[in-house]
Amino acid sequence: MAKAAAPQIITANRLKDGAVVYFTAGKSWSENFADGAVWTDQESAEAALTESKEWVKARVVVEPYLFDVAVTESGPKPISARERIRADHKPTFEPDQGSWTGPIAG
Repeated sequence: MAKAAAPQIITANRLKDGAVVYFTAGKSWSENFADGAVWTDQESAEAALTESKEWVKARVVVEPYLFDVAVTESGPKPISARERIRADHKPTFEPDQGSWTGPIAG
């Protein structure tokens, strides 16, 4: 029997454009977080991660990894701030605020 673990999803970045993508139950990739398959035990999560790494060999994605999610009535939700930001496809800065070097040109 597989050991219980926090539910997890696999994410990576698409090689051609750097987009955040999620490994689906159909063994493909989607930019939509809600399409990401949720694995509820460590054994199946590790097996899926191994499968996802075939896409690295095919030069489709880079560095797939597992991350924890909370499963809610409305679907899975990323637990960490990093994964919430990645799932929302939002920048980690406000372009109109600029950086320490000055405003960012639009």
